[in-house]
Amino acid sequence: MSKVVTNRVRFSYVNLMAPRVDPNSGKAKYSTTILLPKSDIATKQAIDMAIQNAIQEGAKGTWKGVIPPQVPSPIHDGDGVKQDGTPYGAECKGHWVFTASTSADPQFAKPEIIDAQGQPILSATEIYSGMYGRVSVVFAPYLYAGKKGIGCYLNNVQKLEDGEPLGATKASASEDFGAMPPAQAPYQGQTAPQYQQPPVQAPYQQQPTIDPITGMPIVGSIMGVQ
Repeated sequence: MSKVVTNRVRFSYVNLMAPRVDPNSGKAKYSTTILLPKSDIATKQAIDMAIQNAIQEGAKGTWKGVIPPQVPSPIHDGDGVKQDGTPYGAECKGHWVFTASTSADPQFAKPEIIDAQGQPILSATEIYSGMYGRVSVVFAPYLYAGKKGIGCYLNNVQKLEDGEPLGATKASASEDFGAMPPAQAPYQGQTAPQYQQPPVQAPYQQQPTIDPITGMPIVGSIMGVQ
């Protein structure tokens, strides 16, 4: 195995604090995609040498003396296109692109993540796609399902500085639903209705007695009639 410690790189597709299940193998892995600036010639040369050493290791051991005519490289040109013909993202332009991973099986050591001062980073919010740092990786031959190649395996990560987050970001509630109108005070600009008591009725007054003959009210009293 040939180890390489990079200079300053950018991280994408970060799964460092919690592993991600590989859809092909069904196994959980810690992983990240690494964007190496093409201007960093020294790191690229170190990677190329590590890959050549891994090929020789494969010939002596894993591949049992047989080197494939074309050994798939784990390093890709960010200015080119992917295997499916689609271009790499804008963040990959001007970079070499490669992915490093390691199994999340308890028998393997979890990648250590430290800050620029060498102190462990424990908060998941500090580790994200778009940050800058350095990474320690190992290149080694593999033989999987009859396929031979060189794998890039993740050791440890050092975060050096923050960067613009990559990928989709969560929208705020105001962006989703729009700004809510300001709350209005009840009856704003109007006079609040006043409570009105029901009209007071006059006390009951006895109706005058009507003379059955004349039809006129009887004033005073008539004998026998109160």
